[in-house]
Amino acid sequence: MSTNLRDASAVLDRDFLEIRTRLLDLAAALDRHDRAPHPRPERPDPRLAQIRQAIEALLEPGPGRAETVQHLFSIPYDPEWRERLRVRGGRLDEPSTP
Repeated sequence: MSTNLRDASAVLDRDFLEIRTRLLDLAAALDRHDRAPHPRPERPDPRLAQIRQAIEALLEPGPGRAETVQHLFSIPYDPEWRERLRVRGGRLDEPSTP
């Protein structure tokens, strides 16, 4: 196993401008959302709640933020997915014709 890890300063030296760009893109997207008309203000969009949770996760110290954010946007595992999608032996069943 390799232990060739860059120190924190080297990571920022390499990634700072890209991180800054992504944060500005996110801020601009949220600004566009806030300026847009909201036809049903009484019904908040659950996607916006996911975005807010992801931003909060980014503020937590320590590793694991990427995994946390990935889980926020992932569909929970369905152990019955094969039956629900009619998958048998790695292939979709052909729909039956009447």
